[in-house]
Amino acid sequence: MREQYSLAKTLGIWALAAAPMGILSWIVIPLVAPDFGSDPLGSGAARIVLLTLGLVWLFVLSMIIVRREEGDLRWATVKRRLRLNVPREPATGQPRARLFLWVVPFIVAVAVIELVLNTPIENAWVSVFPFLAEPTGGYSFDAILGSQEVLQRLVGAWWFLALFVIFSVFNTILGEEFLFRGVLLPRMEGVFGRWSWVANNVLFALYHVHVPWVMPNAFLTGLLYTYPAYRYRSTWMSIIVHSAQSVYVGFLVLGVVLGLA
Repeated sequence: MREQYSLAKTLGIWALAAAPMGILSWIVIPLVAPDFGSDPLGSGAARIVLLTLGLVWLFVLSMIIVRREEGDLRWATVKRRLRLNVPREPATGQPRARLFLWVVPFIVAVAVIELVLNTPIENAWVSVFPFLAEPTGGYSFDAILGSQEVLQRLVGAWWFLALFVIFSVFNTILGEEFLFRGVLLPRMEGVFGRWSWVANNVLFALYHVHVPWVMPNAFLTGLLYTYPAYRYRSTWMSIIVHSAQSVYVGFLVLGVVLGLA
């Protein structure tokens, strides 16, 4: 087993990821974004841009950690450290490309949570913790696209689709997945043992201080991202499962830009 992180180091890296996102969401964005009531598209676009910068920081943080630990950022080094490899048989450690097929049931399970269970789970969460409810003013992607005015203004707005693609790449690949499943997960077994994947997911859910109303959803879906990455020793597993939602929403955004909404 490679060198493992202490609990303090694990929490320190988590804080370096969560704190900037919280600061951007609750301090910077309210100061610089247009008022949602008067300019919902401008407000929503500003929020996406600034949160993308936070996700870019997660990628930069991952690269800083890899460089400090491994001494360089060559692709072979990054690939090995972040476990960007073909999934491996749990019993033998042999790489098997066919294990990628296991992403299918995990993607289906995520879809059930997102499409069926998300609303009742979020309602239960904010009923217990009302101070964590989503504020009014376009804090979520659903709120931004829920405005008929925004939908009309987005027809032909290819820049918005490009912005969403950039956001998604850093959200479900280069940012969150590289840091949580690539950097942290392989180094948490020393403290958490065989439950390291659960502990990793707890940190992942709590990292969502910038959108605390989604924490229960992030915990449940995060389990479905983290377990295959842990079991098959491949970050590609979690990247694929996590990115499926980005592909789905991306097609919805494409439909809006084409005027099909």
